[in-house]
Amino acid sequence: MIRVLVAEDQSAVRAGLVLILRSAPDIDVVGEAADGERAVEAARELRPDLVLMDVQMPRLDGVSATRQIVAERLADVLVLTTFDLDEYVFGALRAGAAGFLLKNTEARDLLEAVRTVARGEGIVAPAVTRRLISEFAAGPVREPKADPAVLETLTRREREVLSCVGQGMSNAEIAGRLRMAEGTVKTHVSRLLAKLQLRSRVQAAVLAQELGI
Repeated sequence: MIRVLVAEDQSAVRAGLVLILRSAPDIDVVGEAADGERAVEAARELRPDLVLMDVQMPRLDGVSATRQIVAERLADVLVLTTFDLDEYVFGALRAGAAGFLLKNTEARDLLEAVRTVARGEGIVAPAVTRRLISEFAAGPVREPKADPAVLETLTRREREVLSCVGQGMSNAEIAGRLRMAEGTVKTHVSRLLAKLQLRSRVQAAVLAQELGI
């Protein structure tokens, strides 16, 4: 069972999200939050597997709340945003969000996104994937370009996996490409994130783009 905390300040939208999530037999909504501060508090209290986080929240914005939740390793964060490319998305990426979805996402896609993130795979809405990675890596909002020397800590196999992550491939797709078990892929991803001191798979995808691998 995937335990989810829903953080959304608009009560009607929050109720709709909860209704969708509770329609799935493998998802359990363990709590709700109407502002960023409460989202962090609830994550500490409930220890959900995933927080579904609106970026524009009162008291504490969704980006700051995401940063705290990820830094304390309380849960993975799946961010909801109205716009496909705004400053909130880039901020959430730096904060370590595991995925991004637009608020107009279909119910079935929302459920699948929750399951994907719960499996340890990052996800970005198809409408923003390429633009997000390319603009973060090349645009004025990006942080200093990564030093290729960081790759020296990785094994050859980990570099291959990182390259696949940079292409937006899932663990199953990487397993097929590199001819290894899906569980082994997940282990490699976890190890390379730790070695590169990255908080999320999406950050790893951006790094791979920056380094051209």
